[in-house]
Amino acid sequence: MARPMVAESLPIKPVRLILGLIACLGLVFTLFTLLFGFTSIPANSVGVKTRFGAYHDIVNPGLAYAIPYIDEIHIVPTQRLLKLEFGFTTSSATNIYQGDMEPEETETMITGDLNTALVPWVVQYRVTDPKTYFLEHANQRKHCAIFQRA
Repeated sequence: MARPMVAESLPIKPVRLILGLIACLGLVFTLFTLLFGFTSIPANSVGVKTRFGAYHDIVNPGLAYAIPYIDEIHIVPTQRLLKLEFGFTTSSATNIYQGDMEPEETETMITGDLNTALVPWVVQYRVTDPKTYFLEHANQRKHCAIFQRA
């Protein structure tokens, strides 16, 4: 009668062991990247999906998937009224670019009869085209720099 093979008598093959470890690490990495690709988009916003930094698609509110390291979803508020303040800053502002960086300079205006007036003012806007907003106006500092002196 032949003796059964015992695990102690089997030689360990280092190449197979290394390839098995690499395969396990690859599977774990793939599983984590697939799980972390999901993004939740709020009900008052839409997502602009970019692939390698270029526009790809508009994503509706809800659960969306972007391929990690390739796609990126940028949330653009479309149902909310946004504002930019000049000459003052609201203390409880949720948007850090909403307030004025240099309130003394932007609230000073020259009238038609060449007098100066201190006028704090607010620009309120709503995003109607998320693709155009993201591609041309996503950086809020860019908006503020239009009205500030160089």
